[in-house]
Amino acid sequence: MNADLILTKILMLPGIIIGLSFHEFAHAWVSDRLGDPTPRRQGRVTINPLAHIDWIGFIMLLLVGFGWGKPVQIDPSYYKNRRRDEFLVGIAGVTMNLILAVLFSLPAKAMIKAFSGVAVSDLIHSIYLILFYTVMINLVLMIFNLIPCPPLDGWGIVTQIFRLDRYSWWYKVYQYGTYILLGLIILNITDMIITPMVSAMLNILL
Repeated sequence: MNADLILTKILMLPGIIIGLSFHEFAHAWVSDRLGDPTPRRQGRVTINPLAHIDWIGFIMLLLVGFGWGKPVQIDPSYYKNRRRDEFLVGIAGVTMNLILAVLFSLPAKAMIKAFSGVAVSDLIHSIYLILFYTVMINLVLMIFNLIPCPPLDGWGIVTQIFRLDRYSWWYKVYQYGTYILLGLIILNITDMIITPMVSAMLNILL
C-alpha cells in the first residue's frame, strides 16, 4: 500500500466514523422515541462511535467502499402502530446519512467556490478531501442500505410498505438474506447499483 493510498484511507476515517455512528444512532433514537426501551438499555442512544462500530463493517467500508455498523436491536411490541413505526425506524438510518451528506456538502461546495483556480496549501486540500469523503461515504451508506435485501434497511422498508411478510417466501428470503447479499457483492451487482447513484448525487451536491 503506497503513501498516497494510506493518506486517502486516513482522510476517509472521519467520514466512516461519522456515517456509521450517526446511522445507527438514528435507528436507536427513533425507536426510543417511539416507546421502545431496548436501544437505551443497550446504550445505543448515543453518537459515541464505540457503541455502534462493527469492526468488520468498518474495515469493509475502509477497504472496499461499503460497510455497516452494529445493528440496533429493537422490540416492535412496544410500538403503538407497528407497521408505521417499524418503517420509521428502518428509514431513520438512511435519512440520517442523507442529511449528513447534504450538511457536509455545504462547506465542501463553499471551498470549491472560494479556492477555484487558486493554489491552496496541503492543509486546505486535506480539509476539503475530508469533507468530500464524508459526503461520499454517507451517500454510499445510504444507497447500500437501501438495497432491498436482508439484512439491510431497504428490506425492512419495502417489507413495511408492501407488507411482504404476509407471504411465505418472505421468511425464506429473510433466512438466507446474508448469503444473497454476499452473492450480490461477489457478482459486483451492489457496485453497479451504488457507483452510478453516488456519482449522480455527488454531481448534484457538489
